[in-house]
Amino acid sequence: MSPSEALSQFKSYIQLEKNYSKHTVREYESDLLDFFAFLQSEGIKSLHEVEYIHARLYVTKLYDESLARTSISRKISAIRSFFKYGNREFGLNESAFRSLYHPKKEERLPHFFYEKELQQLFEATEDDSHMSLRNRAILELLYATGMRVSELTSLEESDIDMRIGILRVMGKGRKERYIPFGQFAQDALEHYMDVARSKLMKQSKHTFVFTNMRGQPLTPRGVRYILTDIVKKASLHTKIYPHMLRHTFATHLLNNGADLRTVQELLGHSHLSSTQIYTHVTKDHLRKTYMNAHPRA
Repeated sequence: MSPSEALSQFKSYIQLEKNYSKHTVREYESDLLDFFAFLQSEGIKSLHEVEYIHARLYVTKLYDESLARTSISRKISAIRSFFKYGNREFGLNESAFRSLYHPKKEERLPHFFYEKELQQLFEATEDDSHMSLRNRAILELLYATGMRVSELTSLEESDIDMRIGILRVMGKGRKERYIPFGQFAQDALEHYMDVARSKLMKQSKHTFVFTNMRGQPLTPRGVRYILTDIVKKASLHTKIYPHMLRHTFATHLLNNGADLRTVQELLGHSHLSSTQIYTHVTKDHLRKTYMNAHPRA
């Protein structure tokens, strides 16, 4: 079986049986195509010929290209999953990548907004144009719920219960969770839905909550563009990406006394270790506050 045929079957498997998101499937496909190109450059014509030495050479090549450790780790995971599947279905030798260690992750603390910065962002969306009403609803909802941008853009009208202030999102691995949201987000969302949404949709018909200027469902790229525009209007000298509001959501909750398990549940993290990085952020915040406020610090 050729690599392309094996890849096609593997894609179907992770889409239909493993319920991987479209984004993850695209990344896995890209990682595997890159690995297949490497094998071809090394004169390896069959996947059955792949050995540990080829895996080591490939990872060395990735380091030589100065890829981030997280990217290298993801590629190893993608190829390891492919060979595990290939071992079961086509008799491939999976030991080559199973023996590799994942590179140690770089310790990078997540970036977040302070409350004064957030207030400037909200003030930048205060006019009554249809676009501003939509943008404010997006900003309020991302901060109020900590949802991922893909979860925001896939949100449908039936997912929101305004009566009790809860929305349903479909997270990674098609895992469903419910997130409460407060009065500020509810007011912004209701104002957008009642006044602006139908005007922006024009002749389009769909059930997605957020729409672009042409009336089509908003994309994650569109949300990034909107947030960048809000930062410019707020005259903040910083870059913004949707995940920063997710980081801000988690950090502010922990700073104000929320317990780690609750934050884990709200974020939809499978493992508590993914949430624990925010405890480092809050400790850093506490230390800075102490150093600035204590007379003998």
